[in-house]
Amino acid sequence: MQLVDATVDVFDLDERSQDIFRQIVDAYLATGEPIGSRSISRALPNKLSPASVRNVMADLEHLGLIYAPHTSAGRLPTDRGLRFFVDALLNVGELTADERVDIEAQVAGGGTDAVDAALNKASMMLSGLSSGAGVVLTNTADLRLKHIEFVSLDPGKALVVLVGEDGSVENRLVDLPRGLPQSALQEASNYLNAHIRGRTVSEARAIIEDLAADARVALDLLTQKLITEGIASWSEATTKGPGTLIVHGRGNLLQNLAVRDDVERVRQLLDDLEAKRDLMQLLSLTEEGEGVRIFIGSENKLFSLSGSSLIISPYRDNQQRTVGVLGIIGPTRLNYAKIIPAVDYTAKVVSKLIK
Repeated sequence: MQLVDATVDVFDLDERSQDIFRQIVDAYLATGEPIGSRSISRALPNKLSPASVRNVMADLEHLGLIYAPHTSAGRLPTDRGLRFFVDALLNVGELTADERVDIEAQVAGGGTDAVDAALNKASMMLSGLSSGAGVVLTNTADLRLKHIEFVSLDPGKALVVLVGEDGSVENRLVDLPRGLPQSALQEASNYLNAHIRGRTVSEARAIIEDLAADARVALDLLTQKLITEGIASWSEATTKGPGTLIVHGRGNLLQNLAVRDDVERVRQLLDDLEAKRDLMQLLSLTEEGEGVRIFIGSENKLFSLSGSSLIISPYRDNQQRTVGVLGIIGPTRLNYAKIIPAVDYTAKVVSKLIK
């Protein structure tokens, strides 16, 4: 899921501004029509004069969240405003047990040997949730990357922004490994952007694995040399941490420049291996990243001129490889709170069938 421009944050809006913005969005999603300050004033639980509402609306317009379709009209949310609403203010609930059973019955009714039929049923079922069209794309190629960025969100979570060579953008939410330092995200972004252009995520991970293997071989050879010469010993790795190189008679021995260089090289190789481990973890999590992705209006180049939204989620094979996506193309007035969990669960049902 994409984030709104960094210049607009939920903390930029006080409770009154959020209430008024919600009224504008709710009215648009329900009717498609602009709503004016007088109607908002009457609908608010905490009464405000129309003049006060207009002042808040002017602030929201300045932030790029709403606009007037024509002079003297009420206000509508912009694409940016809808994105902000979906990311920051929308409460997406869980499907009920009955809704899950209904999706399973509609999609998986043909049996586990009828994946093509299940995909067709998924498309028809999703189209029935909106005034748009269900979409299923199969055999998707891995995105060839131009840029990758890891953005810290809540503690333990990050957003991975993948920019393809074709200009497309994917955003995936990942749960970070426990103990991963925040600095590792920026370091990973910097390192990968210097090495991954034109590669897929899986290819990038394979490259990092090869580099880590080379570093491990070099480390083993160098530490074995130091140990054989009686200069150092190696403590075994434990569950609490990696092994440690213990240098004997450090004060005297390190006066020898060759030995000092070797020990410094060991330190560098250990640091390098630790960084590679962090990178491999992040790339593995990126491949498995959660995935309902939402593109609103101008965020989606293919449908930006028609004022459409695209809500999609990947489905995977038994190796957890993404083999396709399914979802809905519809107007920006979609019932996001209902459709997002439905698309997510449908993708899980299809993934289960494929496995």
